[in-house]
Amino acid sequence: MRIDEERESDNVEDMRGASGGGFALGGRGLGVGGIVIALIASYFLGIDPGLILGLLQGTPSVSQAPVASRPAPRPPEGDRKAVFVSRVLASTEDAWTAMFSEVGKRYTPPKLVLFTGSFPTACGMGQSAAGPFYCPADAKVYIDLHFYQLMRERFHASGDFAQAYVIAHEVGHHVQKLQGITAQMEARRGRVSKEAYNALSVRLELQADCYAGVWANRTNRSKHFLDPGDAEQAIAAATAIGDDALQKAAQGYAVPDSFTHGSSAQRVRWLRQGLETGDVNSCNTFKARNL
Repeated sequence: MRIDEERESDNVEDMRGASGGGFALGGRGLGVGGIVIALIASYFLGIDPGLILGLLQGTPSVSQAPVASRPAPRPPEGDRKAVFVSRVLASTEDAWTAMFSEVGKRYTPPKLVLFTGSFPTACGMGQSAAGPFYCPADAKVYIDLHFYQLMRERFHASGDFAQAYVIAHEVGHHVQKLQGITAQMEARRGRVSKEAYNALSVRLELQADCYAGVWANRTNRSKHFLDPGDAEQAIAAATAIGDDALQKAAQGYAVPDSFTHGSSAQRVRWLRQGLETGDVNSCNTFKARNL
């Protein structure tokens, strides 16, 4: 993945070392790595993984009040990992700005917050244990960069493009907010059964996977930033974090009614859909008969 010459985003906030205390979780803040880290935590803490997953998926936010506004520090120069995510974020800004402009709309990019341990967000106290996540209440993507080490060591999902896919997926959730899809989802919460809401959540997550593929396709068209084998890196990551793969690794079997992000095959299919078409309209998982 050739991104070394790309610009860095102005929308990265480096809050590492300024994390908050306490243990609390936001409700809809679970991101692409949430189930992964929950299962790891359950293994080392000896807690039923179903309990941790339930907390991550359903616990109401402890605090919905936005964090007090103040100038956020920028990542230090020479911080290779921070520079990488900043360049990836910048490429998503360029791609989505162009795509929104094509339909006569203005794209407002999210902020990306680097943190360690825990950090207060408008969706409650963000935790490293939840993995990277998007908080629609403050329109920010949160990531503890230690997650990338876990991707490599625990799930053998390595490579720059696999790491970029994680960021692009969460930015995909931001796009869904701008499109009004997130608000439509939240309107269904409590009005449908848990199983039905889980099914809607799967469609939301698969659409974010497809949007990540659309970003990669459109960016590669204009900047030719993908190397041979890069797509396979992201596909390997999507395979590793499918709900069925994670549940089988944790308990030996999968429970489809409890899926919230989609199976490995579904995640790969929709990521490929975006990669191959570069068309946002091809990502309407909510109208798809078969996922």
